Amino acid sequence: MTRRPSTAQTLVADSLAGFVAAHEDLVAFGLEGKFVRRRRLTPGKVAVISGGGAGHEPLHCGFIGAGMLDAACTGHVFTSPTPDQILAAMDETDTGAGCLLVVKNYDGDVMNFEMAAEMAAGRHHVETVIVEDDAATGPSVRSRGRRGVAGTVVVEKILGAAAEQGTDLAGLKALGDGLSGRLRSMGVALRGVSLPDTARDTFALGPDEMEIGVGIHGEPGLYRTRRAGAEEIVRLLCEPVLAQLPHLAEAHPLLIVNGFGGTPPIELNRAHALARAVLGERGLVPARALVGTFVTSLDMAGLSLTLALLTPAEFALWCAPVRTAALVW
Repeated sequence: MTRRPSTAQTLVADSLAGFVAAHEDLVAFGLEGKFVRRRRLTPGKVAVISGGGAGHEPLHCGFIGAGMLDAACTGHVFTSPTPDQILAAMDETDTGAGCLLVVKNYDGDVMNFEMAAEMAAGRHHVETVIVEDDAATGPSVRSRGRRGVAGTVVVEKILGAAAEQGTDLAGLKALGDGLSGRLRSMGVALRGVSLPDTARDTFALGPDEMEIGVGIHGEPGLYRTRRAGAEEIVRLLCEPVLAQLPHLAEAHPLLIVNGFGGTPPIELNRAHALARAVLGERGLVPARALVGTFVTSLDMAGLSLTLALLTPAEFALWCAPVRTAALVW
């Protein structure tokens, strides 16, 4: 049999097929391949569902599994999934306790998940948590207010663990909303994103430039400046994050150093060491850290730092067991 050649238009479908085949012990396609879900659902548990455009892998499909998501809906590259995809995921994963939708704060995602929730009225009990952790609060063509970026991993993990432990829909909604003011992220790019359908970069930087405050769709940042050394870059990311977080003496700080797709592990680990030093100057010692590539922007060269100030209960949920393609402990 002759296989069709892969193109920019078939890239997402081909990628999802490869992902599901590689992790068939954990995940399966839902109805008509509209979404990916856990292979084994837990009856009576709130279904935690998320999604967004492709190009951010392993977000969101990589976080489907015990202790995290029940399903994820994927749109075309940097394009929201459609309401019918989201509704199909609710229909297939709601085992009686309702559905919690975790949505990054981008206009397309918010609109389509809201439409799906409205379509589900009378069939499912639905609540929505909006992730808005980006400390770069400048103008954006994709969102009103703070964008949802790498902090999405924190929200999906904590809410997924709580759902696994039997927290009801109202409790999950309150838990997710409560995280919002104690979760911030900031990103930097040394190179823009090469879009697969056009092979062009979303923005061009000179050899001695960097973009501070970038989003995860290749949006330009808050400002462009000369390229600095690693220590200065980390400080530029930490300062707005720290400035926007409350001072909580009893908090359990969680630090995430996330690569955007084109940054090697050696640089991410270096940034982690530097970030710990900057936080230490403020008397903050991370109780846990996560370093790696979790929320990408295709092949963007850059990284983001996320800091979450967790309550003891939230910290216990972060530490609770998880088994997904991208996170296991």
